[in-house]
Amino acid sequence: MSTPEDDQTVEAEPAVAGATADAVRAGRPANGTPLLEVRGVTVHHGQLRALDHISLRVFAGEVYAIIGANGAGKSTLLRTIAGLHQPTEGSVLFDGKNMTRTRPERRATQGMVMVPEGRRLFPSLTVEENLKVGATHARKGQWTIERVYDMFAWMKERRTQLTAQLSGGEQQSVAIGRALVANPRMLLLDELSLGLAPVVVQRIYGMLPQILATGLTVLLVEQDVSQALRVASHIQCLLEGRTTLEGHPSDVTAEQVEAAYFGLGAAGAGGARGVPGPYRGAGSPSVRGGMPGGRPPGDTEPPGGAGSEPLCSGSTPSSRGC
Repeated sequence: MSTPEDDQTVEAEPAVAGATADAVRAGRPANGTPLLEVRGVTVHHGQLRALDHISLRVFAGEVYAIIGANGAGKSTLLRTIAGLHQPTEGSVLFDGKNMTRTRPERRATQGMVMVPEGRRLFPSLTVEENLKVGATHARKGQWTIERVYDMFAWMKERRTQLTAQLSGGEQQSVAIGRALVANPRMLLLDELSLGLAPVVVQRIYGMLPQILATGLTVLLVEQDVSQALRVASHIQCLLEGRTTLEGHPSDVTAEQVEAAYFGLGAAGAGGARGVPGPYRGAGSPSVRGGMPGGRPPGDTEPPGGAGSEPLCSGSTPSSRGC
């Protein structure tokens, strides 16, 4: 049943005079309503404050990346946007409508669909049955199970195979397909690279242009900063539930990202907005090529090393993470 909060339309905030450089380069309109707006959201897990007054605006057609170390609050933010956590303060607006108290399945029918961390497939169901689950609350649109099969050439041939028998990369592909058949307007991607070999991660991210070409907007959470910077039109870094850096990838330096990621000092400069912080995070990911990135502490590559496994296209299931 619809509630007043479900259907309440909230007037867009007035645009700030003079669009910033990062907004222009990201294709953001100088005046316009964002597709998604998060206003001052605070979230608690019991007594723990997981998010502290987080705000963001995502415009149609963007790839907006939330980066940060393990425990920064990235997944909590995405789950709050999807309706799986309720904020203690603040609001979530989608296409100008207040969705803060709207149930997750109603958000899906409005066009907001998430690919969760760890895939969360039904292991006892087949590939096709998992895709049908995604179509349960589907909007009308161009994405069908057959179109997903067209995108992932291996999938149709193995549609009757249990997802428990698939490799990690194949499961991630099914999770993406399950979200696409819901015909979202905005795709929420939570840690696509988690547990996958780098070559597989690159190829999965290589599908983004195809997805974006259909008119989708993407909000992604990613611990691998190098990957996020390659694909995003806008980034926002979190540390202990607070924003430490925000801007267009071309406006931030490796030093600024590192400072924001680890909380080493003031990160903002130029077109980026930074927040200083004293935190030095034990167990944060290593810095590769001047950028924080990679895997959580203790996480390892699949057997055979990085890049040793093909992209989930064979007819034989793999027992390794793809």
